[in-house]
Amino acid sequence: MSVLAALDLLADRRLVLLTGAGLSTDSGIPDYRGPGSPARTPMTYQELVSGPEAQQRYWARSHLGWGRMRRAEPNAGHRACAALGAELLITQNVDGLHEESGADPMIALHGRIADVVCLGCRRTSSRAALQARLEELNPGWAARHASVAVRPDGDVDLEETAGFVVPACEACGGILKPDVVFFGENVPKPRVERCYAAVDALGPDDGALLVAGSSLTVMSGFRFVRHAAKLGVPVVIVNRGTTRGDDHATYKVEAGCSEFLSALVGRRGLAPVGKTSG
Repeated sequence: MSVLAALDLLADRRLVLLTGAGLSTDSGIPDYRGPGSPARTPMTYQELVSGPEAQQRYWARSHLGWGRMRRAEPNAGHRACAALGAELLITQNVDGLHEESGADPMIALHGRIADVVCLGCRRTSSRAALQARLEELNPGWAARHASVAVRPDGDVDLEETAGFVVPACEACGGILKPDVVFFGENVPKPRVERCYAAVDALGPDDGALLVAGSSLTVMSGFRFVRHAAKLGVPVVIVNRGTTRGDDHATYKVEAGCSEFLSALVGRRGLAPVGKTSG
């Protein structure tokens, strides 16, 4: 059985972990491409900077999504990742739940939705502070749209955003953007280099790349799977449904991330990390 074989393989190897949206579903955050997930088209960077209407559409949706996402708490899968003591944890998620669970060392490949950056002066600020400004400028907006569905990146399914007031940067009046990598942007080179270096440091005989909860559809994560396989480093993929990396996997495990990762913590004889409050 692939679950037992995968656990045996990973029992005493040095690990690099790569996680995706499927890891956060047990925290109430939907994923992009899991079984039964609706088709989603996230806003691109080019759309966001195209003009005030697109910015209004983005921030109106994000105002609703963030109000719910910030209440999510790390689940057993996040706590297991923190307990595993990986050489590096690479997450494609922007929800900040790995940070809350105490995972270290880690790279948030696509940034964190909890941070905001100005595209003019590059000043960074907290999403919580911006949320307060959005609430003040748009009283009652969240209550009027309480039933819309949340997306994995803090966005929601909402078409009508007319009338929503978008604040500008308090320092220079520039356009505000969550400090995450949008489609159409590149992951900062230092992050990519650090991830490649961690995979390079794994040996075929004593290391492994473990992917949890990612379909590997986008190249930003898939490249590390392809790189590991080229080096002869075993790759284990835990995901419900097919992934782009299945052909490179030593084992593909159809299982829930929380269950498999918790089992791996036990298999490696490690103490689980206690529940973290959000």
